[in-house]
Amino acid sequence: MNFLAHAYLSFNDPDILVGNLIADFVKGKQMNTYPDGIRQGIVIHREIDYFTDNHPLNIKTKSIFSNLVGKYSGSFLDVSFDYFLANDADRIPSMGWQFFADRCYKAIERKASVLPTTFCSLFMYMKSENWFNSYQHKWMIERSFKRLQRRAKFLTDDINVFPVFDKNLTLLQNCYDNFFPELEKYVHNFLNVH
Repeated sequence: MNFLAHAYLSFNDPDILVGNLIADFVKGKQMNTYPDGIRQGIVIHREIDYFTDNHPLNIKTKSIFSNLVGKYSGSFLDVSFDYFLANDADRIPSMGWQFFADRCYKAIERKASVLPTTFCSLFMYMKSENWFNSYQHKWMIERSFKRLQRRAKFLTDDINVFPVFDKNLTLLQNCYDNFFPELEKYVHNFLNVH
């Protein structure tokens, strides 16, 4: 999953949120240097990624991106899911996405002193461009795709992935509609056990 989904699946716990968002920037035993709540968020992030990457529906659906982006198809599917989550009427936070976004940014800022510097650099863009409230717009998905391309080691800038997303909106929506409730339940159950 992408940033919005990881934030949403932190269920309003600030420490879990921070851990969930920084997990990709924390390698191996570095995780042990963080407080319990942030560590739990890192573990949840990894559980979310494992569940998402191994779900049969996602394995099938990400193939729509494979011809263009190969092994990065799962990452483009993850970004796509943020668009559908941001437009999911059943999952809009009670005070709206902007309130949710502001709360997330504040939680991250409160922990700035312990965050990986690479995440802090990314967070400047996240907040200034208001990513959490912008994923509901197609222009944000297109921008996220372009950024993903630039970071991907084996992709060139001349690839245009967004038309694939736009052409397959119905298929992607159906995948999200069937998959995300399962993921949400999985994370709830994981939190209740651990």
